[in-house]
Amino acid sequence: MKIITLYESYFKQSLTKAQYKTLEMLIWLLTVQKTVRIERLAACFPLPIKYESRRRHIQRFLMLFSFSLPLFWFPIVEQIIQQEFKSKTRLIITLDRTQWKENNVLVIAVIYKKRAIPIYWKLLEKEGSTNLREQQAIIRPILRLFKNYELVFLGDREFHGIELSYWLKIQKLPRKIYFIFRQKQTTHFKKHKGEYHKLADLGVRPGTKIFFSNIYMTKNKGFGRFNLAAYWKRKYNKKTEKEPWFLLTNLEDFEEIIKTYRHRMGIEAMFKDCKTGGYNLEGTKANTHRLTNLILLIAIAYTMSALKGKSIKNNGIQKYISRLDEAKRSSRRHSNFWLGLYGNLWIIAWEFLVDIVQDLISINRSKLPLYRRGLRAMSMLQRL
Repeated sequence: MKIITLYESYFKQSLTKAQYKTLEMLIWLLTVQKTVRIERLAACFPLPIKYESRRRHIQRFLMLFSFSLPLFWFPIVEQIIQQEFKSKTRLIITLDRTQWKENNVLVIAVIYKKRAIPIYWKLLEKEGSTNLREQQAIIRPILRLFKNYELVFLGDREFHGIELSYWLKIQKLPRKIYFIFRQKQTTHFKKHKGEYHKLADLGVRPGTKIFFSNIYMTKNKGFGRFNLAAYWKRKYNKKTEKEPWFLLTNLEDFEEIIKTYRHRMGIEAMFKDCKTGGYNLEGTKANTHRLTNLILLIAIAYTMSALKGKSIKNNGIQKYISRLDEAKRSSRRHSNFWLGLYGNLWIIAWEFLVDIVQDLISINRSKLPLYRRGLRAMSMLQRL
């Protein structure tokens, strides 16, 4: 398994040769061992020194100043965006907070092919929801990084505060900033000269679509007017959403609002990938600085797998990595991330067991044409 070209050139510029080789080994171990626990990484780290020395080597590596997210990770994200998105196009940015056992992490990510690319994250030294100051702190670097793109910010009910929407509305950038934030049903609204009502009083039912423009949200004064889309997906196959969506926005088209907000599920899919796909962040006892950089290792491994999965599809060798479809399944079986991850594991297994595999091939000579096609696919995969 090798570092993909997009990352390799930048890593070699930013790190010493020894640091680069350490990073390469840690990414390999992340893929195989599926954990970021320092004790487990040290146990498997192949440097021929004592265990305690290997553990301290990894700890020192994770304290490098070079790993500052704006200095180290942002340039890589910028290259990914330039490669995967056209210049000045729209980027859908989503905010979310996730709990990895004792670790409360605020994450901001860009939606990419029904998943998300993590851009920036902060560990919160508290339990529970974020406040406006914490939300602004994680958004500001993104406004600078993507100032030449049209940005749409998405957030669930944790980000319902009118203050955040107003703050985004008054930002001065070359291109207008848009936002869609889900509101609590207890939030008050007022149409022009009418009285304030709770969103729950709208009586939204499954199949309902309502759009209000230029209304006041909350009883707090001085924030101006916003648009509101109320939507409750109709019952389908005996399934229905538990609650309606009440979406505060400055977008003007109802269908565009609903379609765009659905992209928020990409960050939840990313969290699920990172948790069920391994990495085991819950088990680590690292301090805040090291934990931030362990998440950086996860982000590198995750995005590398996703980009490799895309290349696997583009080169038509997906059928050698996973099942292409499945009966009674409407959605695709594997995301780019899983495809890239399985591709890496296939290569690793080949490298470890090559002698045994070659013996098996020589035994089943009648299948040699099939094996040759598979070996060509393997060779192509190794070059990606």
